[in-house]
Amino acid sequence: MQPTNRYYNRAKISEAKFRYVLRLFALDLTASDTARLTGLSVRTVNDLFLRLRRRLRAWCPVPAGLDGAVELDESYFGPRRVRGKRGRGAGGKTVVFGLFKRGGQGYTEIVPDCSKKTLQGVIRGKIDVAALVNTDGWRGYDGLVDVGYDRHFRVRHGQDEFVHGASHINGIESFWSFAKARLHQFAGVPKHTFLLHLKKSEFRFNHRHEDLYKLLLKLLRQQPL
Repeated sequence: MQPTNRYYNRAKISEAKFRYVLRLFALDLTASDTARLTGLSVRTVNDLFLRLRRRLRAWCPVPAGLDGAVELDESYFGPRRVRGKRGRGAGGKTVVFGLFKRGGQGYTEIVPDCSKKTLQGVIRGKIDVAALVNTDGWRGYDGLVDVGYDRHFRVRHGQDEFVHGASHINGIESFWSFAKARLHQFAGVPKHTFLLHLKKSEFRFNHRHEDLYKLLLKLLRQQPL
């Protein structure tokens, strides 16, 4: 009789093997490297990694009423910019909008564009109107004062201004650098799984000062796959 796996219901692999896979997942190894080290098939490892990424997505909370100092920024993921195409999101890139509460955690959301309507649709309800909102000079942030965010501060990157007193967006920009560096190792992520990889990056960034392997063991004991 196969022993019970406390972390993965109806598992076809032992708990010890699953813990080994989980440790490699926490170390951010690719599925092919994990398969080689564990002796499992790439298909089996890919299935496990997909289940784990879906769980990480569920463990990334959607903020409501963020207060204090909050940084907002948008970034673009995907292939290198195509020659002749200019502007934000050029070259078929995926547009991601991010919020970062200083001293707290970040949140990301895929958006269709960076228009004022789209960005305000994300901001309203997720950020308290009393928050100190920090952005760059992008016109998509115009009008925040008009909808109640009267403590909106900007840094003008286009004028080589990156810090103005306590105003900056260094925290969310650190997340962009972190996410793009780790996604680069996969040499391209399919669009249909990009959100799961993005949320894995978000989870890892928000828990970057913790032992990720031990944290995942704890969470999966409480809620097995």
